[in-house]
Amino acid sequence: MAQRPAVPDIIDGKAVQSLVEAHAVRGATVLGQKGGWAVLVRYGVLERAIAAQRARKPRLWRNLATAAAFVRDELGVVRFEVDAQAYEPDPGARRRPDQAERLRKQREAAEHDRWFRTEVQNTLDRIDAGKIGLLDEDSWAQRAAEKRAELARRAAEHNG
Repeated sequence: MAQRPAVPDIIDGKAVQSLVEAHAVRGATVLGQKGGWAVLVRYGVLERAIAAQRARKPRLWRNLATAAAFVRDELGVVRFEVDAQAYEPDPGARRRPDQAERLRKQREAAEHDRWFRTEVQNTLDRIDAGKIGLLDEDSWAQRAAEKRAELARRAAEHNG
């Protein structure tokens, strides 16, 4: 077997997408590297590694399954080579323990947003139906003063 160069020339994602759209990609290889898997695309007589975004180095996938899914789903290449000869897992690979917490907070925020929007719409619908009315500033101030007085009365009863 011929030895591959350690770091092949690279091609950016937009160029790869153009090649995919033009049906010019002839094949692909998922190449093991230190710390992950690079994807090499073959087009014409050239073979290039897909570049990381905003970087002039090959993009690395942390596991073989995600690299293979990229080749199949994004590149449309269903038969490809896997070369694991130089693969070395990175024991200090970046982990995302905060990911679950971040996703939980996003779900909670989305649920709260849905609830809030529903409450606002229900209130607007009740106003339109005449079930509740709007208060002018003086009426609002009077109601607020009455509420404060009621709360003060309850506190006095509770404490005394």
